[in-house]
Order: sequence, then C-alpha cells, then structure tokens
Amino acid sequence: MRVRPISPEALAEELAGRIDALPRERPARVLIDGAPPSWPGRLADALVAPLRVRGRAVVRVSAGDFLRPASLRLEYGRTDPDVFYDDWLDTGALVREVLGPLEPGGTGKVLPALWDSRADRAYRLPYESLPAGGVLLLDGTLLLGRGLPAELSVHLWLSEAALARGTGADERWRLPAYARYEREARPRESADVVVRADRPGHPALEEPG
Repeated sequence: MRVRPISPEALAEELAGRIDALPRERPARVLIDGAPPSWPGRLADALVAPLRVRGRAVVRVSAGDFLRPASLRLEYGRTDPDVFYDDWLDTGALVREVLGPLEPGGTGKVLPALWDSRADRAYRLPYESLPAGGVLLLDGTLLLGRGLPAELSVHLWLSEAALARGTGADERWRLPAYARYEREARPRESADVVVRADRPGHPALEEPG
C-alpha cells in the first residue's frame, strides 16, 4: 500500500473528479464515513462547490439527522457503546427517505433531514429533488457495513491514538464502538477510497501499490 499526502483542497478536487466520472444516467450516492474527529461533514461540504462547477446538482444530508428518537436510542442508557453502534442510526429511514428514492425508477425525492436529536422532534422539512446526474453527499459515522446502497464510499481513517486524542471526555465511552467498527465492518477494506486523517489539515490517500 502506498500513502500519498495531499492538501485538503486537492483532496476535494480529486474526489470531485472521481465522483464526476460516475455515470450521469441517474443520481450518484456518495457516503463520506468517519468518526467525528475526522470531520466527515467538513469534507462533504468541501465537495459541493467543485461538483457544482462540474455541472452536478448536489444534495447534502447528514446521518446525524437520521438518528432514532431518544425513547428508542437511549432505552438502555446514554453511554452503551454497543447500543450506539447497533441502534442509534435509523438505517431504515435513511434507505427509505434518502438512498432508496435514488435507485433506478425511484422518485428522486430526498428528505434532507428527519429527526432533530437535540430537540428530539421531527424537522418537518420538504423533500428535495435530485435529477439524473445529481450527487447525494451523505456524511456520518459508522456508515459502512450496514448495507447502505451507494455508488462511492469514502472512509476517513484515524489511528487508535488519534481517535482517542480527538474524542472529548464526554464521548470517550464511544471508543469501544469505533474499535468494534474496525473489527467487524473493516471500513478500510470495504470503502472505495480511504483517507488517512490523523493530522488535521494534512490528509493522505491510501493507494494500492
């Protein structure tokens, strides 16, 4: 494996080019996966402008807006790493409201956000239409290994030490879930693109060879 350092700006341009190479006959679904200290939402946001310059319509969605209600998410306590791994994300809603409608023959209508986990209530936002050739950018954590359909997946990888350093004291209970994710989902093997994100502002691409 070869590791190629790259600037954040060049990374966004390179990924946008790879996304733009996907067929335009229907929308493309792109997953940007990573633990919070790797800032997957920041990378997804950085892709919007270069994709639009290339003539691609873009809809941004964050998996954090598709968590289950607190009554289900916190049923067994607030700091259980296995429940966090297995039950916090409403994968059914993501497929039903975001990813499924972009399948061939789908409606092309995407719900940009479902559940406000802080207020613990529905957002009640209108659907957004994504035409053929458009791109859905979905960021989140623990996304891979769940059967979420996508045309391209990007994993922002952090070493165990970097992940521990970047995780605040109030969220350190989640570290066993991230370790389990590495063991079970093997995101570095399943993702189409792997970016090393140990050094903020200094990413590096993992490449074969």
